[in-house]
Amino acid sequence: MREKLRVVVADDERPARSLVIALLRSFDDVEVVGEAKDGTEAVELIERLRPDLALLDLQMPEVDGIGVVHLLKRNAVPMIAFITAYDEYAIRAFELNAVDYVLKPVDAGRLRETVSRAIDRLDRADARVASVKNVASAAAAIEPSAPLRLIPVRRKSDIVLVEVAQIASAVADGELLHLTTAKGEKHTITYRLKDLEARLDPEQFIRLSRGTLANVGMIAKVTHMPGGTYQLTMNNGQRLHTSRFHSRQLRDRLLKL
Repeated sequence: MREKLRVVVADDERPARSLVIALLRSFDDVEVVGEAKDGTEAVELIERLRPDLALLDLQMPEVDGIGVVHLLKRNAVPMIAFITAYDEYAIRAFELNAVDYVLKPVDAGRLRETVSRAIDRLDRADARVASVKNVASAAAAIEPSAPLRLIPVRRKSDIVLVEVAQIASAVADGELLHLTTAKGEKHTITYRLKDLEARLDPEQFIRLSRGTLANVGMIAKVTHMPGGTYQLTMNNGQRLHTSRFHSRQLRDRLLKL
């Protein structure tokens, strides 16, 4: 007889969280090992308890379900299923990337399918854990339309919440993103630049090159460079360069009255 599926549930709404936990506990092959009221608590629980499956609410304040996935240490990422209020058409993005979901209001039968799918994965040695990259990429397809206000950044055992309004630039370095604030503080997150750009206010940030985003409101000076490119000096003293392609966009957007 196989061991029970160990599950952590994270949802900032207590009634919704309690319902999911009650349904899970009605399944003989499931053990609910922890519950979290927000994303920060979910990260701590998952890394400490190492569940087989994490059921994460897609929309939680400050650190949402996607943020939880990005903040988890790579060796602590369980299978992920998102709890979401989005309709079935948008949710197909999850299925195409082999990421499961539970639609609100949670239905016992659909939740049972999720549990069975997770157990099936456990029984297959080649599918023990879905990678952070795959989970996050799938989720990005249906992320909430409201722009991000805070970005959770991992600092050892703590999570620092950085205000998007205070970010001067985001520069890609492989699978990492280096964020620099208005005060010159530097933070590093594991996130793809195009995924972050999709979650930012397009009126607030502009793409300078394939690997760089800049906060329009923090551009202090624009200097024309040889070859039709530009050097931007930010309010914090940081200097950023545009590509030739993105220089045209910069001219059209910022350098014409």
